[in-house]
Amino acid sequence: MSQQLVYTESYFDGSSYHNEGPYKVTVSDGVIEAVTPCTSGDLPDDHAKFIMPGLVEAHCHLFLDGGELDLKKRSEYLKAPFEEMIEVAHKSVAANMAAGITLIRDAGDKYGVNHQVRREAEESREVTPSIRSPGLGVRKPKRYGGFMAREVESREEIKTAVEELLETGDELKILLTGIIDFESGSVKGTPQFDVEETKFIVDMAHALGRRTFAHCSGLLGLEVAAEAGVDSVEHGFFMTRDILEILAEKQIAWVPTFSPVYGQWTHPEVVGWCDETIGHLRNILDSHLEHVAMAAEMGVPLVVGSDAGSLGVVHGKAVIDEILFFLEAGLKLEAALNAATSLPRRLWNFDSIDIAPKNRAEFITLAASPFENPENLRHVSAIFKDDTFVKIG
Repeated sequence: MSQQLVYTESYFDGSSYHNEGPYKVTVSDGVIEAVTPCTSGDLPDDHAKFIMPGLVEAHCHLFLDGGELDLKKRSEYLKAPFEEMIEVAHKSVAANMAAGITLIRDAGDKYGVNHQVRREAEESREVTPSIRSPGLGVRKPKRYGGFMAREVESREEIKTAVEELLETGDELKILLTGIIDFESGSVKGTPQFDVEETKFIVDMAHALGRRTFAHCSGLLGLEVAAEAGVDSVEHGFFMTRDILEILAEKQIAWVPTFSPVYGQWTHPEVVGWCDETIGHLRNILDSHLEHVAMAAEMGVPLVVGSDAGSLGVVHGKAVIDEILFFLEAGLKLEAALNAATSLPRRLWNFDSIDIAPKNRAEFITLAASPFENPENLRHVSAIFKDDTFVKIG
């Protein structure tokens, strides 16, 4: 039996903050045996200031480099060799781990990069984040999502695609709408799938034991997603109270992904936005903050995901940015951290890694407590995963 003793001044267990320490966490064979108070005299010199469960990135594209701001290069990259995309994905995974992220849900690519890095993570003997991969999603012909989804039109095509994709996919991604037209400040066009089609997809996925997550913004698409009962709404810009009531009733998760819009608002010169468009971007963000606050009050399961890999959205760093957006919306830090640790794991039927006896030990240590300053989330000292400590930085 291997046993490790971890001493910390305070900790977040996945839902609650504990600040009456110090504490001793006893880990035996990778499982938490006990969390007990201790005295300051018990603390070794290298004790942790703060520990918490490993973070979750619930929405990203590992094969994309969010730090690349040249639009022409980003477009040309989609024709790059598979080996180059794998190299980018490896850097993305490493950046996530350096930020304290131990579980990543990729949000789709048509090249097979996400499945490849998932396979590598499963086979790796080194500590690395676990990867949840959908592979490809589904979309209608000639509609948004060409780099991450398979085209389907008829009911039979949908059935065949869902069955084939879920042979290897951990979840099914549905491209339900297009993207935001920032110049008009709206989502143009009709949803890619109607309620009947979307419900057919959701029911098929559920019958095969898989969850669904839907790329969706704009009222028309949100109405379809809510009525059809997708498991998670991704992005969800132009949310309304009426839609939130349905999400709360059906316990449909919402991953708000502030970062892509915020990045374009803070750096409009990258795309060349005019003042009017910059105003639309700010209005979209303000509405998003308002509705995330509503969602929290109404009991909608809010989950942290950044859409890293998108223009200006850097892997790893962006998850902390998203937590801070939740705080800006008015959520308490405990709720924001729960949305980035325990809640997504529960929704995805992962074993709990809450810092409590009998749970698997998978936690991060920080140089200082985020309850003193939330920016301290950016200062990860070490990761404990697979019964191994890995120092960061």
